[in-house]
Amino acid sequence: MKVLMFGWEFPPLSSGGLGTACYGLTKSLSKKGVEITFVLPYSGDIDADFLKIIPAGNVKIRKISTFLQPYMSSQEYKKSLGKKPQPKIYGSTLFEEVARYTLAAEKIAEEEDFDIIHCHDWMTFGAGIKAKKKKNKPLVLHVHATEHDRTGGHAVNQHVYDIERHGMHKADKVIAVSNFTKTKIMDHYGLPPEKIRVVHNAVDFSQHYYNEDFGIKKTDRIVLFLGRITLQKGPDYFVHAAKKVLGHEKNVKFVIAGSGDMEPFIIEKAAELGIADKVLFAGFLNQDDVERAYKMADIYVMPSVSEPFGITALEAMKYKTPSIVSKQSGVSEVVRHCLKVDFWDVDEMSSKIIALLRYKPLHETLKEDGYFEVKRFSWDTPAEKCIQVYNELISKG
Repeated sequence: MKVLMFGWEFPPLSSGGLGTACYGLTKSLSKKGVEITFVLPYSGDIDADFLKIIPAGNVKIRKISTFLQPYMSSQEYKKSLGKKPQPKIYGSTLFEEVARYTLAAEKIAEEEDFDIIHCHDWMTFGAGIKAKKKKNKPLVLHVHATEHDRTGGHAVNQHVYDIERHGMHKADKVIAVSNFTKTKIMDHYGLPPEKIRVVHNAVDFSQHYYNEDFGIKKTDRIVLFLGRITLQKGPDYFVHAAKKVLGHEKNVKFVIAGSGDMEPFIIEKAAELGIADKVLFAGFLNQDDVERAYKMADIYVMPSVSEPFGITALEAMKYKTPSIVSKQSGVSEVVRHCLKVDFWDVDEMSSKIIALLRYKPLHETLKEDGYFEVKRFSWDTPAEKCIQVYNELISKG
């Protein structure tokens, strides 16, 4: 079976869970005999000998190097255009860059031999539709996040929403990363439930060394937030919970790792709450530093307002870091050995943090049981479910 797959990021050229998911899924699909041509809107050094990488721009331009990220807003795109050093950008707006990628897809579809098309998130939906029209092959859209997740349902970008809705209705099948996301797709995009297949994400253990010793002496206990600093991820609830925790526990540092549009606001909020010296901003971390952060942390908190899945929770558990996750997340559907809380309930969130800091038996239980639970997760399972979808659609054709 041959799959033409359209994505927007792939390690090491990735900024979040989408790249991690694409890597894990394609690796397992490849092991099961699926041939994958993965189309990206940029070229670069990508370590994946199990699939073929095609930079979308090579149709017209030999090499394209772009900093576009799957969760970048139009405002962030425009702001980034003025930064130095400036990469070569071909679209003056985010949507022009997406349109350029979409046009390139038609040419790639002409040149490639494939049985099915698989697209990840809204930026690639137009490309998938173009490829479907060109070769009349089944189209699968994989929804890792919707515009309603990214905005918390407020100030939805109508252009993005329209692209998502149009793509979902044109697709032969839509894959949602959780039942939480499936419900949102039905409620906000008008898709019937039978058109949506839930395929939960997983975690990769192949490069996992959880007991590595960095020789770091902990003078403080560390509570970690790791993700984009945006409304969707709930960093404001994290700092408000931090304030409450520090009213009871003094020897604690709250580390916020990531970047995003809310970062200046969160920095100011920490100062306003009088806890600026207890809240450390680590910035965007590379993969090595992400692993280091998980290993250093005593507790991981994922307070997302709307989280389609939440691979970071699985990653934290993989490194034996007890985790507190939002009930408004897909990962809360599939893990048991973590603490769960409504994102808005900062009293309950702070109480759970304090409990993990104070009660060693609870901390150790979640540390060990969480690790063994998540060890059972494998990308082979979602890969098998995707192959089932492929086979169903191909047999209908």
